[in-house]
Amino acid sequence: MPQKNMSNQTHQGEQHSGTVDQKLNWLRAGVLGANDGIVSTAGVVIGVAGATASGLAIATAGLAAIVAGAFSMAGGEYVSVSTQRDTEQALLAKERWELETMPDAELVELTNLYVKKGVTPSVAALVARDLSAHDAFRAHAEAELGLDPDDLTSPWAAAVSSLLSFTIGAIIPLAAILLPTGFPVWVCSGSVAVALALTGWFSARLGGAPKLPAVLRNVGMGLLTMVMTYAVGAFFGSATGA
Repeated sequence: MPQKNMSNQTHQGEQHSGTVDQKLNWLRAGVLGANDGIVSTAGVVIGVAGATASGLAIATAGLAAIVAGAFSMAGGEYVSVSTQRDTEQALLAKERWELETMPDAELVELTNLYVKKGVTPSVAALVARDLSAHDAFRAHAEAELGLDPDDLTSPWAAAVSSLLSFTIGAIIPLAAILLPTGFPVWVCSGSVAVALALTGWFSARLGGAPKLPAVLRNVGMGLLTMVMTYAVGAFFGSATGA
């Protein structure tokens, strides 16, 4: 009997796998958003620094890059997730209509879905009947569509998450290059390399992938971006005499 109670206590606090997957996806999206903020803003401020030593010009360009990038990311995420949510709602509406107009056929369909997952036909029929008696709509939404009707993705949450993660990442290179040091470009580059190493490591950890290759790719692409934009800035700065 004590073992049974312990088992119940152990499983009460566990999260549904779908909920865990969704949280991991959001976290992964946040890491990637921060990564984009780091790389794109670093490219802008390093490029401007290659053309001029004016702190005001660098700060202005960096702030403009942050605002434009953050709102672009947020807008793109809002539109994308809104389209996804509209599609999900349309599928759920269709499923509800099918349950109202052809319940017997839907029961057979639900049974077949469980059979395809490896459940024996007799047990699948029993499970389908029990779930349909409890909440047929939810049973079909989860088994057939892989959706939780009460937990659809929020476009506004996605937009705000992207805006914040991009902004947080973008602040790193801008703050680093504006520090009162004699080597702003080197300080910025070092800070960006460290930040990209962390985001690369964290994204690899979330995805269960090898960490070192992810870190090297992330840092390498960031450094290449800064080298190229600095070269462009230096070329046009010398050409215009800035």
